[in-house]
Amino acid sequence: MATSDKEKFAEFCGRLERGEVRVAEKKDGEWVVNQWVKEEILKGFACGELIDMSLGQFNFYDKDTIAPREFSLESKVRIVPGGSSVRRGAYLAPGVIVMPPAYVNIGAYIDSGTMVDSHALVGSCAQVGKNVHLAAASQLGGVLEPVGALPVIVEDNVFIGGNCGIYEGTIIEQNAVIGTGVVINRSTAIYDATTGDYIHPNDKGQVVVPAGAVVVAGSRPIVRGPGKEAGVHLYTPVIVKYRDEKTSSAITLEDLLR
Repeated sequence: MATSDKEKFAEFCGRLERGEVRVAEKKDGEWVVNQWVKEEILKGFACGELIDMSLGQFNFYDKDTIAPREFSLESKVRIVPGGSSVRRGAYLAPGVIVMPPAYVNIGAYIDSGTMVDSHALVGSCAQVGKNVHLAAASQLGGVLEPVGALPVIVEDNVFIGGNCGIYEGTIIEQNAVIGTGVVINRSTAIYDATTGDYIHPNDKGQVVVPAGAVVVAGSRPIVRGPGKEAGVHLYTPVIVKYRDEKTSSAITLEDLLR
């Protein structure tokens, strides 16, 4: 690949890192994918050459186009010592906190006041809003292909408890609370105990967790076949209520931590 092309990709990564462009954004109340952004990211993988990025006793080998991102005091992002890594082309707004060890992949967008806790992952192109708490060992799945696929999206003021997994284009709407150990993907039907209805993927194949929903891990019995006779249950996230003042006070991230 010509050096000029690599320079163009580096300039594009700079635009991602400044938040000037992003993989997905909300337009007229609906999240849409900027497909061309994902296409440009994929070009960066294709044009890169494998190089030695080792530091001291730690060995690293990756494409020269997608090195770890560099920060400065002017970035106003807290990267707490202990082994976290943020890849080029990821946007972290001023006021974001990254606890060690955590990983943020290319194309990710993390807005102000959000905490990415220890052992957490923000996968490629995942979009995270303001004042989100991504607790320890939780994962937001990444997606680069197909280029039209919507990434995982977490809107403002969401709390995601420890050891959660949010995958396959799931949208967590604002103010929702995801309890410890909850896993959500497009094959996961969510039961709303407040209405008695199941939330299934929409026509785009996305599971949408409603605004303010409080979701915990649960199960439902198989209702037919051998599984019923054996008493087998299927994993099912359950909306037990919608967020109220009591819930908010229990999960508030103190301003002093920021």
